[in-house]
Amino acid sequence: MNIEAFDHLKTIFNKNGFRLYVVGGTVRDYLLSLSLDDLDFVTDATPEDEMKFIPEADFTFKKFGAVRYPYNGKHIDITTLRVEGAYNDSRHPSSVSFVNDPKLDYVRRDFTVNAMYLDEEYNLLDYCEGQKDLENKTIRFIGDPKTRIMEDPLRIVRAERFSDRFGFQIEEKTQKAMNEMRYLLEKINPEKLKEEQRKGWKGQI
Repeated sequence: MNIEAFDHLKTIFNKNGFRLYVVGGTVRDYLLSLSLDDLDFVTDATPEDEMKFIPEADFTFKKFGAVRYPYNGKHIDITTLRVEGAYNDSRHPSSVSFVNDPKLDYVRRDFTVNAMYLDEEYNLLDYCEGQKDLENKTIRFIGDPKTRIMEDPLRIVRAERFSDRFGFQIEEKTQKAMNEMRYLLEKINPEKLKEEQRKGWKGQI
């Protein structure tokens, strides 16, 4: 199964000397043979590079490496591969540095099943056994669970939402950290929690 929008864009990026990858939840849902409602891609091109060959994109958040590209009535999110600094406000990184290797990018993501990539030939790039966890129906944080939660407590909610949606179990260390640090949800903007409820989260603070 090919992804039409990806095939369209990868040709443009490759022609201009850059790589394009499918990433995150899009890869997860692709491997589960689910419908792909949200499309997320990453690239080694910076927004300044992209302005030269996809000028029709929305560059409002280019300083974060985020570009939104219109395609057949939908919007595709394209993010420059990056590494992030410390999360001083429990939500946003203090700094962002662009890189050109997915192996450097994946560590900033939340769960192993959301940290896989597909290259232009649809080869799977998996640096944290995300495919294994997907096959075992397991939600597991990348790296230290407490560190991931301190960076962004909303990840507790996301873990529960994904568990409910897919019928996945939450890995033991991940669940333990979620239980111990659940109090951090009190710091989250209530609108963010409501947004997660609209996406299907059934839990409570």
